[in-house]
Amino acid sequence: MIRAILQPFYTFFVLISFAASLLIAFPFFLVVGSRDTGKARRIIATVVRYWSRGWLLLIGMRIRSSGYFPKDKKFVIVANHISYLDTVNIYAAIPEYFRTLAKKEMVKIPVFGFVYKQLAILVDRSSQESRAKSMRLMWRQLRKECHITIFPEGGFNETGAPLSSFYDGAFRLAIQAQTPILPMVFPDTVHRWHYSAWWKLWPGRNRAIFLHPVYVNDLTLEDLPELKEKVRRLMEEKLTELSAEQVA
Repeated sequence: MIRAILQPFYTFFVLISFAASLLIAFPFFLVVGSRDTGKARRIIATVVRYWSRGWLLLIGMRIRSSGYFPKDKKFVIVANHISYLDTVNIYAAIPEYFRTLAKKEMVKIPVFGFVYKQLAILVDRSSQESRAKSMRLMWRQLRKECHITIFPEGGFNETGAPLSSFYDGAFRLAIQAQTPILPMVFPDTVHRWHYSAWWKLWPGRNRAIFLHPVYVNDLTLEDLPELKEKVRRLMEEKLTELSAEQVA
């Protein structure tokens, strides 16, 4: 009953604080983002990392990361996707510069879209040409610039199971670039900001957990289905374990 009364006020606070903080920082993003260079993107990513951590703390969803994030190695980072909050969480949780694969529709969001397109690699999933182009760009970024982060489920998992089915893209990229995969899971975001409605927000525990890297040395595209299933199984087992702990 109390939550039902307070939730609209809390949701209003979250949305206003998000919009206000972005608007304050927007002139900086506009100036730095006018240069399409790796250095400019790295600066923006650093600012976004600290902004996201600060904003999550402000709204009562402080990010708490655990697990091991190896240094001095690039990864294809994959995470489960069940909440609007996941997009912010990846910037708060991942301690190094990365670019993420994102739907081109995200750019249409005022202010946020401008910032997001500086850091994301945009794709139109309905276009084979767009998908191929994004794959080539991600491969170059792994080789020359940074980690790549992908939500392999493609969209929100609304199945009721720990994970929905995975697309091939992240695993194809890892094999072709011979770059290890680093799985991570967000076990709490569905409780913080439920995917079913933009207004279903509530503060509380917000964890990001890195699993052990999965190496792809000498794998070929023939091994893709097995690799995809291996990573999915590791993530699903961890999410199931954490869910059981919450119930207990």
